[in-house]
Amino acid sequence: MTMVVTEPCKGCKDKACLKVCPCECFYEDADMVYIHPDECIDCEACIPECPVEAIFYEDNVPTQWLHYIELNAKRSKECPPAQPK
Repeated sequence: MTMVVTEPCKGCKDKACLKVCPCECFYEDADMVYIHPDECIDCEACIPECPVEAIFYEDNVPTQWLHYIELNAKRSKECPPAQPK
């Protein structure tokens, strides 16, 4: 299982979640950040740090955002590593 960044992150990119991630598994494009599913260690540190409540366990992603599971897996492999603010 992995953490997944969803719709509320789009356009926000606060990046507070990056500062607490022990494995640096976030990647970003111009719109948002993504979590690499093979690098995430499921520590949950990012969840309380997200000011827009965009991060969920893969099994807990709301139905309307289920496509973000695949999107995180795809985009995290295509985008550069996210840099904290």
